[in-house]
Amino acid sequence: MEYNIKEFDEIRPYEPSEMKQAFNDLLNDRQFSLMLKGFVPWLPKGVRNGLLKLAFIGVKTPLDFQLRFMKPIVWHIIRKHTDGCTFDDTAISNQLLAVSQQPKANSQKLTARYTFVSNHRDIVLDSAFLDVLLNKHHYPTTVEIGIGDNLLIYPWIKRLVRMNKAFTVRRGLTAHEMMRSSQLMSRYIHYAVTQKHENIWIAQREGRAKDSDDRTQDSVLKMLAMGGDLRELNIVPLTISYEYDPCDYLKAQEMQQKRDNPSFKKSRQDDLDNMQTGIFGYKGRVHYHCAAPINTWIDELAALPRNEFYHELADRMDREIHRGYTLYPCNYIALDELEGGNGLADHYTQQDVERFNSYLQGQLDKIKIPNKDDAFLRTAMLTMYANPLRNYLRIKE
Repeated sequence: MEYNIKEFDEIRPYEPSEMKQAFNDLLNDRQFSLMLKGFVPWLPKGVRNGLLKLAFIGVKTPLDFQLRFMKPIVWHIIRKHTDGCTFDDTAISNQLLAVSQQPKANSQKLTARYTFVSNHRDIVLDSAFLDVLLNKHHYPTTVEIGIGDNLLIYPWIKRLVRMNKAFTVRRGLTAHEMMRSSQLMSRYIHYAVTQKHENIWIAQREGRAKDSDDRTQDSVLKMLAMGGDLRELNIVPLTISYEYDPCDYLKAQEMQQKRDNPSFKKSRQDDLDNMQTGIFGYKGRVHYHCAAPINTWIDELAALPRNEFYHELADRMDREIHRGYTLYPCNYIALDELEGGNGLADHYTQQDVERFNSYLQGQLDKIKIPNKDDAFLRTAMLTMYANPLRNYLRIKE
């Protein structure tokens, strides 16, 4: 397929030739300077900028920028705010072995590119953690990601994410505008994978599942297919498992606010609060699990009518994602409490129960809204932890 890179100018990440100017514009942005000052208030602005310019020497591409600036930050977040972040790509390696018939699948990672479609736990870190894990496991590049323009509320944020391999997903469009935007984004994703030789990360649905009942939207798959054959995207269903979700209380709070006022909508500040809490909140153990690329089985669906094809494809991807959950004691405790029994008690101890209850109460105490409904909020949070287990057990049965 023929592409004209100019058609992607309104959504694409920066090209290497644009990186230096973008970096200088970032340093000259007043709001960005104020943000940096909050981190290192003892350093004068001139010293801060001078150090950043020194660190920028040799950075020529968005990947260089990620490895120089973002990689150390993300590993710091993993060390400080998680109990470890692990990665299992065995299914990818096995598929490469089957295709190549070579003794070392790892060597094929040097040429293969993937579109990771995952459940969605954190606005920022889902893809950031994946980046450093791919780098650690010797993949040749990180991921380009789609990020909603509703989050790009300041020019410096938009500039920074474009330097960090992000392309823009437009929100709040009319039906006609949405169709054009989806076609453009799909063409860009196909271009990025097949011509730029980039990996892609995209969430299985628009926005996070507040109750952690992770389901792939048919519309996401239809969008991916607009730009060409799905097979050329090499789609990998990816499961992200958090032991603790630092935004659980914010999601529960929003559920009550929408229950009490159906027209309630989050503010831009709410989005920023979610981003900050997700980044700096405690997550416990985190695990990323890759299923085999859908190219290993997608031909089984080829004879289905179009709409049925996408529905079945989404369902099959959900099964792969649900099968890939890593489950923790809190998942079993939550489901037992919701069902009023202890049938899953083999999976946790009394100490686990005490720890989880203490954690939940601490999260509930952070919610400050009128007419706070503690019973509703606790049930909402328990449901977030129970649903991954429910989906996993459904697949196993």
